[in-house]
Amino acid sequence: MFSSSSSYTSFFMILLAAFSLFPLARAQLNSTFYSLNCPNVSAIVNTAMQQALQSDPRIGASLIRLHFHDCFLQGCDGSILLDNNSNRSIQSEKDAAPNANSTRGFDVVDNIKTAVESSCPGVVSCADILALAAESAVSLAGGPSWNVLLGRRESTSANQALANTSIPAPFENLSNLTAKFNAMGLNVTDLVALSGKFLFLYFYFSKI
Repeated sequence: MFSSSSSYTSFFMILLAAFSLFPLARAQLNSTFYSLNCPNVSAIVNTAMQQALQSDPRIGASLIRLHFHDCFLQGCDGSILLDNNSNRSIQSEKDAAPNANSTRGFDVVDNIKTAVESSCPGVVSCADILALAAESAVSLAGGPSWNVLLGRRESTSANQALANTSIPAPFENLSNLTAKFNAMGLNVTDLVALSGKFLFLYFYFSKI
């Protein structure tokens, strides 16, 4: 599967893992955050991802992209999962131009959340579930795995306007793309690596 480009893919996974640090740079994220109150959370997520991939082989790439679009705004806080509410205090990031009619996998995240809640009610944040799902998608496809740092708090608000301006778009020039990645503490090498890996994963998942 990924064996012919293991080093290439591993670099991408390091970057993806780095995105997971953006949300709470000053928080104490760690891989054993739920060891006492939800020790099986990773296994639960992995089982749900296996089921999702059986019915939709492309869902792994979609969840990785979903995690990327979530993290690229104000950190990996799960804000991309929020819907519009009745009083319009939340304008969903789902409706932003880079996400509308393209981001997918929300139903899978809901299913994973339901499974986790059944075992550990009110413990694991949706932000952590999305991070775990992205790692599971990679490892189940034959790529590398890593210890996901956990302990994120999920956002209670969304920022559609920021999603419209900050998420990299495929038609932007190099100057704009570089500026957006620089704003996240990433350089041109990171830009090329992430962009190339997402294309690789998209075509990989499209063919299996």
